[in-house]
Amino acid sequence: MIYSFEGYTPVVHESAFVHPLAAVTGNVIIGENVYIGPGAAIRGDWGEIIIQNGCNVQENCTIHMFPGITVILHEGAHVGHGAIIHGATLGKNVLIGMNAVIMDNVHVGDHSIVGALAFVPEGMKIPERKIVVGNPAKIIKDASDEIIAWKTEGTELYQKLPSQLHDSLKECEPLREIPKDRPHMPEIYRNWKG
Repeated sequence: MIYSFEGYTPVVHESAFVHPLAAVTGNVIIGENVYIGPGAAIRGDWGEIIIQNGCNVQENCTIHMFPGITVILHEGAHVGHGAIIHGATLGKNVLIGMNAVIMDNVHVGDHSIVGALAFVPEGMKIPERKIVVGNPAKIIKDASDEIIAWKTEGTELYQKLPSQLHDSLKECEPLREIPKDRPHMPEIYRNWKG
C-alpha cells in the first residue's frame, strides 16, 4: 500500500515493483527497477527516504529515521530479508545481510557487505569494499573482486524481478494437486551460483 502523509505522496518509478503487502508512506522516492518485498515498511513520515535505481528491499525490512533525517540507498543497494535501516546511508552496490540492523548516522561505503544478524552501531563509518560482521559490528576484511561480483550478480536478479512481477504476478486460489505440465524454474534462476 502507498500512503500520503502531511502533504507528501511517495514517488515510485513505473518500472519499480512495490508489493501490495508492503507499506510505503510519505516522503519516499523509489527509482527505476527497484524491488520492494511484502511486509516491508518504508516510513518517510519524519524525514526523507531515497531509494535509487536498481535497489531491492526484501521481505519484512524496515526503513525509518529520527525527525529531519534523509535515508539514502544508493544505486544497487541490496537489503536482505528482515533487515532494519534506521537513519543510515548505504553506498552503491552495498549488501545488507538478513536481519542486520543499521543504526542512525551510519555510512556504509560502496561495495561493502554487512553480514546477516550484524548490529552496526550509531555513527559507524564503513569504508568502501569492507566486510562487516557481528554485534557490535566489526570490519573483518576487504571485499574481494570475487565477492563483489557474486553480490552484483545476485542483485541483478532482483533488478530483473520487477518487470517479471508486473508481467505475471496475480492473486489466485491455490491448486489442490501438482499439475503434470507444471513449468520448471526459469533458466535465469537455475544457473545462479548463489
